[in-house]
Amino acid sequence: MISVENITKTFDQITALDGVSFCARPGEILGLLGPNGAGKTTTLKIMATFWQPDSGQVNLGNCDVIKYPQKAKQMIGYLPENVPLYDDMKVYEYLRFVAEMRNIAPDKILERIKKVSLETGLNKVIGQTIAQLSKGYKQRVGLAQAIIHDPDILILDEPTTGLDPNQIIEIRELIKNISQNKTIIFSSHILSEVSALCDRVVILDKGKVVAEGTPSELSAQLVKSLIFLEIGSSEENVFEKISAAGFKIAKDPAPGELGINIVIESNNVNDDKKKIAEIVLKNNWPIYSLETKSATLEDVFREITK
Repeated sequence: MISVENITKTFDQITALDGVSFCARPGEILGLLGPNGAGKTTTLKIMATFWQPDSGQVNLGNCDVIKYPQKAKQMIGYLPENVPLYDDMKVYEYLRFVAEMRNIAPDKILERIKKVSLETGLNKVIGQTIAQLSKGYKQRVGLAQAIIHDPDILILDEPTTGLDPNQIIEIRELIKNISQNKTIIFSSHILSEVSALCDRVVILDKGKVVAEGTPSELSAQLVKSLIFLEIGSSEENVFEKISAAGFKIAKDPAPGELGINIVIESNNVNDDKKKIAEIVLKNNWPIYSLETKSATLEDVFREITK
C-alpha cells in the first residue's frame, strides 16, 4: 500500500499542494489527473524523494519516504516528464551506467539489460547512440532505466508528453505490460490516456484532491447521464420551455447539422426521454435526433475543475 497523507508544499507565497491525501493499492495503476498547475508533478517529486513536503507523510508500505529517502529510492522507479538521458551514450552503455548506479550485482547487469530491453522494445536499437533515437524510443529508454532494478513501484510523470498518436499507443501498451507485477502511479492531463490505463483516478485542482475513484464511479457519482436533443425550431423560448419542465441544460446550445443541439442532464433516462419527446411534440418542433449517453471522464473533469 502506498499512502500520501495530508501533504502540503509551498513555493514562496504559492501553495502548490494543500492537504493532499490518497492511496494506491498493490498492483494498481493509479492516475493523477488535473489541469496544468494542479500539483501533479509536485506530488510525484515528493513521492520520489526529490522534494520534501512542508508537512504531511508519504509511506511506501512500511517505509516513511521523508525519514528514509535512500530506502524509498530502492523501491521506486521514476520517470520524470523530461527524461534525463545522455545523448552521446549508446543505449546499452546508458542502461549499464544506470544499473551500476542502482548497485545491481555486476554478474546480473547483462541479464537485467537483456530483460528490460526486451520488455521495452529496445533490443532493436540497443547499440545505437541515444541522440539518433526518435522521441518514442527515447521515452522507452527512460522507462527502461526506471525498471532496470526491478522496483515494486513506478512513478511516471506525463509519460507520453510530446509523442505522436502511434507512439502514445505503444507507450500505453508498454505501461500495461509492465504493470502486471508493479504498482504504477502516473500523472497526465490527457483524459483518454487516463481512461485507457487507470484502475483508479485521483483528480487534482489548485493543489487539492477534488475527486477520487474508478473512471466509472466518478462518471456515475459526479455527472448525470446526458440526453442529446437536436431540433429544428428557431423559437427563442425553446430553452425556457425545456427548463420549465424541470430539466437542466448541461451545456450551452450549439448549432447542429440540421438544427440546434441541446444537451440535457438526466436522472432517469427512460422517463426523461419520454417527457422531452412530449415537449417536442406539443410544440411541433421538428426533431432530428434524441439519444443518450453516460457521462465520460471528460465530462467529470470539466464539471469539477471549471
